[in-house]
Amino acid sequence: MKPYRIAIIGTGAVVSSHIQAIRSVGGRANLVAAVDVDEARVKAFCAEHQVPGCYTDTGEMLAAVQPDLVHIATPPATHLPLIVQSLEAGAWVYCEKPLCKSLAEFDQIEAAERRTGRYVSTVFQWRFGSAVQHLRRLMRAGELGRFLVGTCQTLWYRDMAYYRVPWRGKWGSEGGGPTLGHGIHLMDLFLYLVGDWAEVSAMIGTLDRDIEVEDVSMALVRFQNGSLGNIVNSVLSPRQESHLRLDFQRATVEVTALYRYTNANWRFSIPDASPDQEALARWQAIGEDISGTHNVQLAQILDSMDRNECPPVSGPEARRILEFVTSLYKSAQTRQVVLRGSIGPDDPFYHSLSGSS
Repeated sequence: MKPYRIAIIGTGAVVSSHIQAIRSVGGRANLVAAVDVDEARVKAFCAEHQVPGCYTDTGEMLAAVQPDLVHIATPPATHLPLIVQSLEAGAWVYCEKPLCKSLAEFDQIEAAERRTGRYVSTVFQWRFGSAVQHLRRLMRAGELGRFLVGTCQTLWYRDMAYYRVPWRGKWGSEGGGPTLGHGIHLMDLFLYLVGDWAEVSAMIGTLDRDIEVEDVSMALVRFQNGSLGNIVNSVLSPRQESHLRLDFQRATVEVTALYRYTNANWRFSIPDASPDQEALARWQAIGEDISGTHNVQLAQILDSMDRNECPPVSGPEARRILEFVTSLYKSAQTRQVVLRGSIGPDDPFYHSLSGSS
């Protein structure tokens, strides 16, 4: 099989993770083109990485290159048109989070997938590390007992210099604050591990940054199985940390990291008086040590392309986290508990996370 032809749209800071991922899959993929509205930046990028196709117009690139897979690493407000344009040109898409800015946009993307027969996968690389996959196997086998309580904290720090980038901090161009743009990684992992949620009650605030969107959010969530969780997303926290803690009947499993983890970032605890040493031994038998990165997710997307089947973090798996984020924003701004499945096209929050047109 010939290597897949990959094009990247957007050559800013986040693109480095995509370059590493493309290199990691070896001969399975070739980077054949890059696009950026900044001509000097895309030329420098193409020269540094020996990319033959250098463009400032996406339509021109798609027509000339006809890539198999397009990586989108541009600001959130541009994702929807670029995704649809790429799908209609015959490419699959690997898009940075947030995939889009509303459930209405998500449904337009799903319609384009059905129309074209191509798929979109969202960047949620934390799902793919060895510790997470090992934990999922233990959970599915019932080794830890029922999940009961969870804590999900994305405590990051972004000063006002960060928000001087014109598209940041605005509902129209960024879509939301740390709930959508920062904490969404860990919240997605939380939902991926625990399962479907039932209701959410939340608060948001803009406490210190001079921006339109929130700089902190807090939420309580009840899952469909009755278990409970709490969530904090912040860009106001000088000592930065990402922390996820899951309490089961027989053990606590937690990870403390920042932007990526290895097995060493995870801890497994059982009660002091517990005789269940076998559970600890099963956790310690984790084996391989794979960090949750773009590398692993890209490899799985290529596997899906080989089989012409829906890739990971696509379809309902991608919609779940966006619906949760939307419901969190609605709860915070209406001061009401929001039930899963209650936001439809007649709801203003379906169209915008700010609840306004």
